[in-house]
Amino acid sequence: MVLLTLYSSECQNYISLSSADRSVGYGNRNYQCDSSTYGWFRFEGAAGTRMPTTCPPIDKCNTHGTGWVNGNHPTVGEGRITSWVCFNWKGNCCAYSTSIKITNCGSYYVYKFYDPLPGCPLRYCGAD
Repeated sequence: MVLLTLYSSECQNYISLSSADRSVGYGNRNYQCDSSTYGWFRFEGAAGTRMPTTCPPIDKCNTHGTGWVNGNHPTVGEGRITSWVCFNWKGNCCAYSTSIKITNCGSYYVYKFYDPLPGCPLRYCGAD
């Protein structure tokens, strides 16, 4: 439990991403963009429980450029890692990418997203 104590700030102080339009199962209607997204975030509810680790199709998650973690989520023992989010753009699964941090909070993950993204419309997506 020492590791969880180290990361208790982000595990308790995050912004919840819970709308269904964040899910990779959601179609595309409005081409949303996360160009000003910064801080710690948690996927929950209809958005899913975590970011996908395989390339989702384009035109999902209410955007054209669907974001996914190109790697693994950390174990409890690892605590926090630096990873990459790739964005599927026009069928190129990693046409754009950006660095993020992922913290394992025990029963869920939180993600530190940095601004700016490499372009719009790119969006961080959730999955079950």
